[in-house]
Amino acid sequence: MTDLGDVAREGVLIAGGGRAILLQIADPRIGVAIAAHSNFSERPLDRLNGTLSFVYAQVFGTEAERRETARRVNHAHGPVHSDPRPTRGSRGAETSGGDGPPASLIGAGNPHPVTYDAFDADAQLWVAATLYDTAIRMFERIFGRLSPADAERVYQGYAVLGTALQVPEGAWPADRAAFEAYWAKRMAELRVTPEARRVAADLLHPRRGPLWLKAGMPLARLITVGLLDDRLREAFGFRWTPGRQRRFDAAMRKTRAIWPRLPRVIRTAPRDLYLRRLRVSRSAAA
Repeated sequence: MTDLGDVAREGVLIAGGGRAILLQIADPRIGVAIAAHSNFSERPLDRLNGTLSFVYAQVFGTEAERRETARRVNHAHGPVHSDPRPTRGSRGAETSGGDGPPASLIGAGNPHPVTYDAFDADAQLWVAATLYDTAIRMFERIFGRLSPADAERVYQGYAVLGTALQVPEGAWPADRAAFEAYWAKRMAELRVTPEARRVAADLLHPRRGPLWLKAGMPLARLITVGLLDDRLREAFGFRWTPGRQRRFDAAMRKTRAIWPRLPRVIRTAPRDLYLRRLRVSRSAAA
């Protein structure tokens, strides 16, 4: 029997993180918000670190740790909204005033300016959906297909990544079939804005970062773009050739051959590291 913890503990899922972020920013609300409030080029690991801390705490942490990481995310989200601020859940259509970046800067270069609010439950649902979809695709690429019962069990568990924040309990699609319908609809609605393309360039070509990050970026770019579909590759302006497809397929084959045979302590090292950091930070703040 495979459950949420069996999937989420695998460090190899981090390789799909770039894909998840690109799917997120292809929602114009999220793309414009991140362009206005984040700096991937100068601080490329901030969003990754925050997301992994949140995910690992929600899946493996204590109740107090789950509450603390949700509080931290909500605190970080506080300033992230446009001016005017949209009615929550409106997909950036209706507005009601606020004190974020001026409206003239929102969606600059875009004929349809976008409003956004990091507390928008609909946008948060999309973020959680990208994390689930990317994780399960990566897991099954490496470990093989889950049985229908196991796949459904894992899917239901991933709801916590949204409901721990502002996503209502009933908003997570009821089962995998409902999720597939939701996913197809949302994928058809995605629109890659100039802001999203700029964020993607900063994400995949950071100017700063530790040496290990810079050394790993060519492979990270290959995996990230390889996990996208053709439509999104084209929308982001990524060039994908038969040669790159062959390199991507070879990287997946090697990972599939090696990763499952590694000792579990290595495969779960990222989870253990982030939980340890969380516990140290909570102890220091106590």
